[in-house]
Amino acid sequence: MIYKSYLIEKNISLIKKNLSTLFYGENLGLKKNFKEQIKIENKGASFINYTQEEILKNQNDILRELNNSSLFEENKIIFVENCNDKIFNFLEKQLEEGIKFKLIIFSEILDKKSKLRNYYENSKICGSVACYQDNLLTIQNIIADKLKDFQNLTRENINIILGSSGLDRVRLQNEINKIQTYFIEKKIDTEQLEKLLNFHENQNFNELKDEAFKGNRVKTNSLLDSTTFETDKSVYYLNLLSQRLIKLEEINSLKEVSNIEEKLNKIRPPIFWKDKPNIIEQIKKWKSEKIKKALKYIYDLDIRIKSNSMINKEILIRKLIIDLCILANA
Repeated sequence: MIYKSYLIEKNISLIKKNLSTLFYGENLGLKKNFKEQIKIENKGASFINYTQEEILKNQNDILRELNNSSLFEENKIIFVENCNDKIFNFLEKQLEEGIKFKLIIFSEILDKKSKLRNYYENSKICGSVACYQDNLLTIQNIIADKLKDFQNLTRENINIILGSSGLDRVRLQNEINKIQTYFIEKKIDTEQLEKLLNFHENQNFNELKDEAFKGNRVKTNSLLDSTTFETDKSVYYLNLLSQRLIKLEEINSLKEVSNIEEKLNKIRPPIFWKDKPNIIEQIKKWKSEKIKKALKYIYDLDIRIKSNSMINKEILIRKLIIDLCILANA
């Protein structure tokens, strides 16, 4: 059975009847939220955490533990992380034989040919929830909801929070926690917010991003020398780059309008007025085929970074920006 993620966010109890539920996709923050919601929804339950690797390496031990009579409680929930098709045969056998506890599976991106995804989507006793990357509107709504009791939550301040967190829910939650802790009187001051969230450092990267997409080699090289990259923000940087490309593709798709200014006015959510001059210059360089190629660059790098913790992220991000600048002029 297939569930829409936004419906499960509103009501996690929709999956309660399932023997097992699969959460898959690239949105780590959303999957983390679902896990926390399941724990809150099942306060009286006991939880056991495994990874796919632990189960596959110790199948007999795991089965003995799972089949132990002490586990046959009404509220027993097993979380299994980092799953893919390698664990499919094990899970299928356990589910078909009938388990007496809830089984929650977390996976990265699964394509339509995946045995695991197909099984959960078509099963009557299981459910599947795709956790795709958030868009700008989703993140704005989260900010508005989490900080709804705060004064001075202006468009400018929302953009500062967006600039610091990008479309990364995990980082967004960290930034919101900072705000909730720092502004104890629940009144946001823009200048203090900028300092709290390292706004000017983020502005440096945004300027670098814009010059690279405009194909300005001189300014891109100069900004690369002066911009400080934080290694723990690598996914955030990739999100900023990919979202700009996605926005340019949205503008390209408005075939019925020829004037660029009119196209920008039709885009929803609206483009921040400060971004319009850069986007007008960038749209002249980036057409659909070029955008697809650039998004493939970013996707491949994202996979490399997430699969190898020892990789030099800063060098790879710098090289990516140079490649995008070159591609803009191709």
